Formats: sequence, structure tokens, C-alpha cells
Amino acid sequence: MRITKRAATVALLTAATVALTGCSAAGGGTTGGDDAAACEPAEGKVDLTFTSWIPGIEDVVDVWNKANPDIQVAVQTGPNGNGGTYANFFNQLEAGNAPDLGQIEYDALPNFRVQDGLMNLASCDGVLDAKADFVDWTWGQVSFNEDDSVYAIPQDSGPMAMFYRADLFEANGIAIPTTWDEFATAAEQVRATGSYITNFSQSDINQFAGLVWQAGGTWFGNDGTDWNVDLTGDESIKVADYWQDLIDRDLVSTQPPWTTEWDNAYNTGAAWTWNSAAWGANSIASGAPDTAGKWAVAASPQWEAGDEASGNWGGSSTAVFTGSKHPYEAAQFALWLNSSSESLTMLNESANLYPAAKDGLDLPVLKEGVEFYGDQPIYDVFAKASGEVSSDFVWGPTMTQTYNDVSDGFKAAVSGNGTLAEALTTGQSATIKALQAQSIPVKE
Repeated sequence: MRITKRAATVALLTAATVALTGCSAAGGGTTGGDDAAACEPAEGKVDLTFTSWIPGIEDVVDVWNKANPDIQVAVQTGPNGNGGTYANFFNQLEAGNAPDLGQIEYDALPNFRVQDGLMNLASCDGVLDAKADFVDWTWGQVSFNEDDSVYAIPQDSGPMAMFYRADLFEANGIAIPTTWDEFATAAEQVRATGSYITNFSQSDINQFAGLVWQAGGTWFGNDGTDWNVDLTGDESIKVADYWQDLIDRDLVSTQPPWTTEWDNAYNTGAAWTWNSAAWGANSIASGAPDTAGKWAVAASPQWEAGDEASGNWGGSSTAVFTGSKHPYEAAQFALWLNSSSESLTMLNESANLYPAAKDGLDLPVLKEGVEFYGDQPIYDVFAKASGEVSSDFVWGPTMTQTYNDVSDGFKAAVSGNGTLAEALTTGQSATIKALQAQSIPVKE
């Protein structure tokens, strides 16, 4: 999930057919994490601990506690994952005092798994049956698309669509682009007005990853023994070359995101679109308040006319850590937290979470017209996009390092030093070295 537009980025995801047994052995052993944990109800009252950074999570947990006097959850809040909470989790796991449950973004799950930090909840009552209750690709994130494996319960997601200034497109007679070719043409037309069609993020690599995801690419794989790193696959290079062309022709701005300057560009009409996730609705509303009622949302442009593919940017899960003495009760709480209509409604209202649960997509609050977007029921667009996200995009176990190295290359590229494609090549080499340094088997 992304709580605010300035929250530190970790967001996005694991999936595809990924057997991590060999990697788990390389990253810290296979005991406790890979095999389904014994999962029987405890006798008597159970006290659980849960760490999260979701605004308003305490109120949601209070609802559970009032209804479940024999399973009480004490919640602790902290900074977002890469802001310190993940480091705390790893320190606690090493010391043997980790909380029972923790919020973990999808793209961070492989790192915790190779360190043997997650319990396999597959044998806990109701967990495997819950697969049908969640959007397919989100279940792939927490199960690694393995049979009899569930390492967390999906919480929220970030299917992508295109936010756009409906008033400016209409006033200038520019068609809303439905393909990336049309987007490039529209970029030329928008630039002729003195504005930019969008901003290319030089530092938030999660957005770029979502665009690669939509194009059918994937960055990692695992054959059960070795990791494969593929930041330079055909789809990734296609996306990189596309945006490189727009940058070279000065058709997109390249301001760092989540800054006052970035907000101002959208608030003043200097930037007209943003291909972003469902949580982006709040980012625009808070960053560009003077434009209320002038925005709309459409499906992301497609690489081929008639295609229906979406990327994803963001999303979290609720995991049970290795060492928890009460995995059964922890799993029941995690299921309730992420599938109860009462919980999902509260999480959406307090933190703008977009649910991973299928029923959550039909919450009344997500069916209403949104005033800032001209009363358009914008979440209908995201609900459709959520069903168009591939389950094949795979994240690796050192994503923070990968993000940082690619971001360094992107920052150089937008300044005229190198290209986006070269940044991906450099990032791939750095990632392979990082895996090797941690004794994680990886193909060169």
C-alpha cells in the first residue's frame, strides 16, 4: 500500500511459478518456513502482537478485540516498511522476539522468505479455502504460486489506470489516448500548449515496474535452485526505450515525484496525466486541490489496440512470523482483517486502502461517484484493471538494492548521462552481485 504520496517506496510484488526452496536454504535455512506449520487452536485466551503502519489500524483492531475476547491483538504502529519497520522485523526475528503478525509489502515478501522469517499458513483452518476470496494475482503474491503454500494474507493492491485532466483534453481537442502510440501523439499535442502530458519518475522505480508488468515483462524468476535476474528482458527494454524517446524529445517532465514542484505541476495544469495506482486518487486530490472536479480516470493505454492488460503499483499483506506460538489465531485475525466488509470499509476510509479481497471491490464506498473526479465512480475503472493484472511478475529478495541502483541510473539518464536501458543493465549487474554477496544462488 501507499499511505501518502511521500511515503518511502517499497511497493510491488512477487508472483509466477516460483519455488523458493533452494533460495530459502541459501538465505538462512529451510526449517520452519517452507513446510506448512502445525496450526491448531490454542486452549484458553490468546494474546497476539501485530505491527503495522496503516493510519487508523488501532480502531480496526479494536473492532476485532471487542468481538473476540479470547483472541486479543495488541497493535504497534511504526514507520513504513523501508522507513525502519522491515529492519526492526529482521532484528526481532534474529533475536527471537518478533511480533506474531506484521504488515509486509508484496515486493518484500521474498526477502523475508529467504531469511526463513515467514510461517507457511497453508495448514491453518480456512486459509487455503480463502484463495477464492482474493483477486487471483494477489494470492499469487503470497503463495508464490506454489501448491500448499501461503506465507501471508493479501491486504490491498494498486492496479493502475490513467488519471487525466478531462477539461484540458476537451478544451484543446485532444483525444484521450487508449494506446501508448496514441499517448506519444497526445504528448506532442500537449507539449504544443506549453504543458507536459505527464511526469516520468526518475526515482520511484515502482511505477516503471508497473509499466513493465503491464507490458508482460517480469524481473525475476526462480527454478527451485537458482534465481534468475532479468531487468533487461524484451518487455523492459521496450518500456525503457519508449520513455527514453519521450524524454529525449522533451515531451515529458522529469521532476522528482512527491515534491512541492511535482504537486504544483498537477495543480497548475503543467502536467495533464498520471498513470498510477488506485491510491493515487488521494495523492492528486491532496496535491492539486485547485483542480477539483476537472479530473477523470480511464484505463491505462495499451501496447496494442484492443488489449486489456494492467500493471500494479503497490500492495501489502499480513504475514505471520516464524516463532509465533499461535499461528492458528494469527491466521484467523489476518483473514478477518483483510476480508471482513467492516474492516475493509474502515481501512479504506482511514487509509484509502484498495482491497485485495474480491468482495472488497464492491464495497458501497467504492461504488460512489467521487466529487473531485467530476462525480465519476472511478473505482469501477480500478476494479476492472485489478482483474487484468498478470500473475507472472516476480520480485527478487533484494528489491531495495535493485530499486536504488536503477533509480541512480534513471536520475543520470534524465540528466543526459546514459539511457534508461543502460540503467537497467547496470541495475541487473548490481543485483546479481548483491545476491552473490548474500550467498543466494543466482544465474549469471
